[in-house]
Amino acid sequence: MTSRSSNLSAQTPRRPSLPERAISRRLSALSTTTSATTGGQASTTQHGLSEEIEEIKRYEDFTTIDWVQDAAQEQLRRRARRKHNAGVFELRGSLGWRRRLEDTYDAGQAWIVVTLVGAAIGLNAGFLNIITEWLSDIKLGYCTTAFYLNENFCCWGDEKGCPEWHRWSSFWPFNYLLYLLFSTVFALASASLVKSFAPYAAGSGISEIKCIIAGFVMKGFLGFWTLLIKSICLPLAIASGLSVGKEGPSVHYAVCTGNVISKFFSKYKRNAAKTREILSACAAAGVAVAFGSPIGGVLFSLEEMSSYFPLKTMWRSYFCALVATAVLAAMNPFWTGQLVMFEVRYDRSWHFFEIIFFIFIGIFGGLYGAFVMKWNLRAQAFRKKYLSKYAILEATLLAAGTAILCFPNMFLRIDMTESMEILFLECEAGRDYDGLCEAKNRWRMALSLAFATVMRTFLVIISYGCKVPAGIFVPSMAVGASFGRMVGILVQALHEAFPHAKFFAACKPDVDCITPGTYAFLGAAAALSGIMHITVSVVVIMFELTGALTYILPTMIVVGVTKAVSERFGKGGIADRMIWFNGFPFLDNKEEHTFGVPVSQVMTSDVASLPSSGMTLKAVEQLMAQNKYQGFPVVEDRTSKILIGYIGRTELRYAIDRTKKESFVSSNAKCFFTQPPASAAQRPAVTAPPVTFDAIEDASGQQSVDFSRFIDPVPLAVHPRLPLETVMELFKKMGPRVILVEYRGRLAGLVTVKDCLKYQFKVEAQDTSTHDPALEIRQEKLWGLMNHGADWLADKVLRISGGRIKLSGGRASNFLESRAEDPRDQFTPIVPSPGHDILDGTEDVDQGVELQSRRWI
Repeated sequence: MTSRSSNLSAQTPRRPSLPERAISRRLSALSTTTSATTGGQASTTQHGLSEEIEEIKRYEDFTTIDWVQDAAQEQLRRRARRKHNAGVFELRGSLGWRRRLEDTYDAGQAWIVVTLVGAAIGLNAGFLNIITEWLSDIKLGYCTTAFYLNENFCCWGDEKGCPEWHRWSSFWPFNYLLYLLFSTVFALASASLVKSFAPYAAGSGISEIKCIIAGFVMKGFLGFWTLLIKSICLPLAIASGLSVGKEGPSVHYAVCTGNVISKFFSKYKRNAAKTREILSACAAAGVAVAFGSPIGGVLFSLEEMSSYFPLKTMWRSYFCALVATAVLAAMNPFWTGQLVMFEVRYDRSWHFFEIIFFIFIGIFGGLYGAFVMKWNLRAQAFRKKYLSKYAILEATLLAAGTAILCFPNMFLRIDMTESMEILFLECEAGRDYDGLCEAKNRWRMALSLAFATVMRTFLVIISYGCKVPAGIFVPSMAVGASFGRMVGILVQALHEAFPHAKFFAACKPDVDCITPGTYAFLGAAAALSGIMHITVSVVVIMFELTGALTYILPTMIVVGVTKAVSERFGKGGIADRMIWFNGFPFLDNKEEHTFGVPVSQVMTSDVASLPSSGMTLKAVEQLMAQNKYQGFPVVEDRTSKILIGYIGRTELRYAIDRTKKESFVSSNAKCFFTQPPASAAQRPAVTAPPVTFDAIEDASGQQSVDFSRFIDPVPLAVHPRLPLETVMELFKKMGPRVILVEYRGRLAGLVTVKDCLKYQFKVEAQDTSTHDPALEIRQEKLWGLMNHGADWLADKVLRISGGRIKLSGGRASNFLESRAEDPRDQFTPIVPSPGHDILDGTEDVDQGVELQSRRWI
């Protein structure tokens, strides 16, 4: 960064330097004060002015917050409060119990918020678990003693079923039909509610939350309606049988809960940066209730979600996760004392010869993650291009197709969490599921698990991203569990075929040597690590699920191998790839770049600036109306471009409105952004001298307005030759909205996060081309084939029904054909092309997206 004071004094000796002007303003201000009390009142007035600006300040949709500015405002608030308390102490001799209570409340607001949020998240998670289990079981049968009970509660204590639980019919084709009908109706209801009330409730939400915690603004994404619809539609989406999970959406509704509750507290209502500390804690609590892993949730928030994670945020995350899991444990939704259904305990150890098979499972996890991410992104591109208008129809048909394919397979038919519970268990104490532990069924089970692995992988690819609440954690874990159990069964068969081989010399003769359930457990960890590219948090989560210290080393080996294989196919997990795909401005602090260019090659040189004096109020308003920039550099004059400071758009708009409200100001009034002569200045906060109606015309031509106290006199500025990598580190570590570029005190340009990202992807595009004409041709052929099949089906139904059932046109098709209401569908993948809204800075242009997303705040 540069020092403007020395440059300015050297280049313009006739003018005082910026620090000198600041000191002179302070001295003049001090000379006008008559006592310390008056000075305190002035500070309080300045704090009140800042609070008024913060009250009306709303970061625009699809922009970034200014961490530096918000931190400065918080320091100003604390300083004003300390001065106020000091004045009260001098006058009264003590603060009094009311003042002490207010101070205690202000200091403890963060802990109050995380306590309330944690309790709310735990309650919500408990109710959703109960509802989800009942909806999943109602597809297969019902409880005769109490219809509202699921199969586990209806047959409590009997693992092999009970007469109180009835299948819908003894005729399996009828059960097949009902299973298909329930799945279709659940998916239809979920997609319809999302489309009608909260488009942001669709998907996982982890990618967007990562960007929001980093400072990106998406209005409505964390609003009350999103929370409500996500909580209602999540059990419906899971019960529909779609290959989607609840763990990602659990993070979303947890963060929504934190955002909604924190808005009732003044400290977080006006400070977007401090709100994001609460959101980081909520993300930890969301993972904690999803996996029953409070420490794993904190580590997940640190490793995956948060770009800024100070020590106080870690403590608050820990406390929020603790409260959430405690409330969930008190609710005991499964009546087993377990926080999640697939929690399991192992009492057997492992052998060193099994490390070979553990490495094989780790390799599978890395390959699975790379394969699913590649093809899912292609499916997402096809969905955004062709299916955005048919979101409800797509989700409904996906659920119907999933039900048709999954019902015949014993591991695909049931809920994925229940499937993992079965696959994780040891074969002892009478625990069995349709002969899974019987030796005579070993090869049939291995083939069934192989089919489940392949089919679930395919369904995850085409289902993740459809317009229902959809996560990818549990589906991936289910894939890994089925593959791992298959490997465990094969290893067990190998041991029984060659029990005396030297390879198995470590096995004891009268004890089961191989535990296939542990292979399923390790496969789930490998698949989760492969799809998310996380390591430490996966190990801790799986440890908290099992409580087995002996399996920490195998889990670390599997996750380490998975990480090594995954890195060979690209950086970042599915959340990072979705950020890239949707075009969100996000600088990942885990990435390292070497561009070898100065910031001058990236900065915007043609900058709309404001001269320190001489510009009329009308011209300033015209400049604001002609563009949507979030702020303007202030220069001495547009010829010399000597940098004076920076003023935000909100501050400038507030100053103009306040000036017009408090006094009559001509549109030709001169605007001063530095301290004007005392005789010419008219402050927005001070009423103008009274004038008569006869003198209005003459007086209006002589008026001036002082905006000097609304500018930032020391904005973050760098030298044009500063390396781009250093500038990107400044954005990552400090979080400013804009960095000015000055050379010898003169404004040379400015740079934003979007400028850095555009250059980054321009460089990456030169190395690897993302445009694939052959892929586009194949997508066109697929879309044509789908249209042809739909027309054929509609004609057949119309002919068979004698014209009474019409699948194309009419009210039914209009309902299923949704308009692209999800604002994220307006984005395009980040590529160095001229038509990208977010990176080109045109996201503030009203295209119906902003108003639509604000409707449910």
